[in-house]
Amino acid sequence: MIHRPNRRAALGLAGALLAAPALRAQTAWPNGPIRIVVPFAPGGSTDVVARLAAPGLTRRLGQPVVVENRSGGAGSIGADAVAKSRPDGQTLLLTFDSHAVLAALLPRLSFNLTEDLDPVMLIGGAPYVIGTRADKPYRGLGDLVAAAKARPDGVSYASAGNGTLGHLTMILLQARTGVSMPHIAYRGGGPAVSDAIAGNVEAVIGSAALLMPQVEGGALRALAQFGPARLPSLPAVPTAEEAGFPGLQAVAWWGVFAPAGTPAPIVARVNAALRETFEAEDLRRQLEQTQQARLVLSDPGGLKTFFDQQIETWGRVVRDNNVRPD
Repeated sequence: MIHRPNRRAALGLAGALLAAPALRAQTAWPNGPIRIVVPFAPGGSTDVVARLAAPGLTRRLGQPVVVENRSGGAGSIGADAVAKSRPDGQTLLLTFDSHAVLAALLPRLSFNLTEDLDPVMLIGGAPYVIGTRADKPYRGLGDLVAAAKARPDGVSYASAGNGTLGHLTMILLQARTGVSMPHIAYRGGGPAVSDAIAGNVEAVIGSAALLMPQVEGGALRALAQFGPARLPSLPAVPTAEEAGFPGLQAVAWWGVFAPAGTPAPIVARVNAALRETFEAEDLRRQLEQTQQARLVLSDPGGLKTFFDQQIETWGRVVRDNNVRPD
């Protein structure tokens, strides 16, 4: 007599066959050093976050985790290298908020932001902050806007460069208030802050981590923060929404991506290792203090939803205003 397998057994066998490659990928990985590509120069916040994470990931994954800086092209060169890497979990991208505007900013981008990279985790972020030299007369964002209305093109502001979220946030502010403020683009946040302190520009916008040392030291006065809620380190500084500019939010964020097609079990293991690493009390405290970070530690789907929203919001600002990189 020929015994025919029942439907449940057949489905179970089919499921096991389909799961086998993913299971092998999960158990075999990692099988060598893991490379985290940071698409910016050493010393920036993305580099700091990656290097803080690397020791914890090394312990949890059992292989050396090395950070490789591949800067240039507003972050596109390093991202392109990861997008074209083998999807085996050995190469990851840890990038910054500007990643979301690459396609709009660089029409000839050599990879697709959403098709060539898979989301792994939204680590977290920190609000953008606008500040002025402490002896300037402005006490809040409304004062700065009022001055710009009284002196068209007479109230300049500095940012870390064309197409950065700081620049795009100020474009939105001007569009909503009808003012015109000259933009002075610098190659990095440090020079922008230095010129604001020197009084060469009226204001500077940058991440909270960039401005906080000068705010705490008394050289700069923070006028507003662009996050959804006030930072504990800036309890007296209102959000832009509290200051009367509803919907105006800009957050500097860090996210991890893998080459498209990386097996789901590997993505899940990376996500879990990242979560455990960043949940360590000492590392969490360090990020909160040095980067003014609010940790999110999302699952891959959470990063995808957030990233799609960022592409839509900021890509539209770039296209509508014909913004181009420096």
